Amino acid sequence: MSSKPFNRTRLAGALLLALWLPLAVQAQEAEPEPETEQPAAADPAALDAEIMPRASQSLLLDAVQTAAGYFVVGERGHILVSDDGQSWKQAQVPTRSTLTSITSADGVLWAGGHDGVIVHSTDGGQTWTRRRMQVWTPDYADPLDGVPVMDILMVDGMNGFAIGAYAMFLETRDGGVTWEPRGIINYDEPEPAPEPAVETASADADAPAADDWTFDASDLELEAEADPHLYAMARTDEGHLVIAGERGAFFRSTDGGQTWERDRLPYEGSMFGILSFGGEHLLVHGLRGNVLESHDLGRSWTNVETGVNTSLMGGRALADGGAILVGANGVVLSRPDGDSPFTETRFEMANGETPNLTGVLPAGDAGFIVVGDKGAGLFRPQ
Repeated sequence: MSSKPFNRTRLAGALLLALWLPLAVQAQEAEPEPETEQPAAADPAALDAEIMPRASQSLLLDAVQTAAGYFVVGERGHILVSDDGQSWKQAQVPTRSTLTSITSADGVLWAGGHDGVIVHSTDGGQTWTRRRMQVWTPDYADPLDGVPVMDILMVDGMNGFAIGAYAMFLETRDGGVTWEPRGIINYDEPEPAPEPAVETASADADAPAADDWTFDASDLELEAEADPHLYAMARTDEGHLVIAGERGAFFRSTDGGQTWERDRLPYEGSMFGILSFGGEHLLVHGLRGNVLESHDLGRSWTNVETGVNTSLMGGRALADGGAILVGANGVVLSRPDGDSPFTETRFEMANGETPNLTGVLPAGDAGFIVVGDKGAGLFRPQ
């Protein structure tokens, strides 16, 4: 990371992406906090998550499956587990910070989120240990203070990476017990020029943007930052690593993360997810319905027509180049293979609401688990 001054405005933007909802809406939906005997002076990041009966209906941001079941994470340190994607039990977790990402490898679980928190379970999610926390301090003691973790990728049970705002890049070699910051940007080299622009889903200036309350045109006109927020990371079958981030930021490593090449996407908006298929086949998705696809590890890209202009926040790679993407207003895009176009459907709750979706996970015959601002639900394609 560079040594430039801490920009609270940009960090607030990153947190809004992670939280997805305006704070006013969250406050309206929030449950009253039960009384606690824990010291009020302690930072919430260091307090145990409160067990809430409606946690499965709260803001949830990511999901993963292990042999122990389905796990989802979200606001207030919520981690929930289910055997069937319908009934959820909340775990005891040593943080109240919002958790944005969860992953697993070799039966071990890791989750990360706001305040630089990373928690870890080695017993199938029955117990959790906080391994990292770095809250913001007014004296700006460290440029990583308060920087949220946006994604975690584990290569195996011992080695992995975490990424976040301001180009934060952390590495663990001891199973997530310790996390060391690393720099992946060479500031002595000029920033790469953007790739030739591709026609995007939001190219029609007259088309309404369904999530304009979150982003406006000025977001796309700002100059690229030296330390872009990093939102998503993926690993190919060959062990190559790729990262997608804000305002067209893209990074690749062909040596297992030892060195990184900085590149730029042909779309100058932010990409919130990246999917890896076989070989060097990649797909990124993000702001205003934009999806780009590459068959050469991101050295060239083609635009994928989606037919929507709502931001796509979550996705999963399926067999044969198929994919499912989810986003604002309950939008669900799916294709059965890499040669087929995306088709649009909507996820509706029992009351007819179409929640803003942030993550999706295949759940076998049950369909897909989707998570978002109204909690977790099951989506069954028609």
